[in-house]
Amino acid sequence: MSNLAVKIRQKQYQEQQSKRRVKEKVIVKKRPLFTLGEKILFMIFLFIVLIGSIFIVSNYVKLYQVNMDIQAIEMKVKEQERMNHDLLIQKKELSNPERIWSKAKELGLTLNPNHVKGVQD
Repeated sequence: MSNLAVKIRQKQYQEQQSKRRVKEKVIVKKRPLFTLGEKILFMIFLFIVLIGSIFIVSNYVKLYQVNMDIQAIEMKVKEQERMNHDLLIQKKELSNPERIWSKAKELGLTLNPNHVKGVQD
């Protein structure tokens, strides 16, 4: 082969190589916005946030229910205290010695001084 043929072959080879480089440069894959690992981490983060939110809301619901129960019990206690106070006043009125004496007279009972004993508190 002659020197000229070698040069022509080299030139053709170089042109083919440059065409391949051009083709390689044209075929460029676009990188996705997020990688698979980033997507997985984001999903795990969203899952944790969701679970935390559900936990917080459920605790607030439980707290609200407990507060409602406490208020109901406090209302029952106040009602019972009022009833106890009313009964105490009624007891004082009914245990008045003058009232007892008048009831005894209505029933026909009399006071016998020989049968009366003094009691000290």
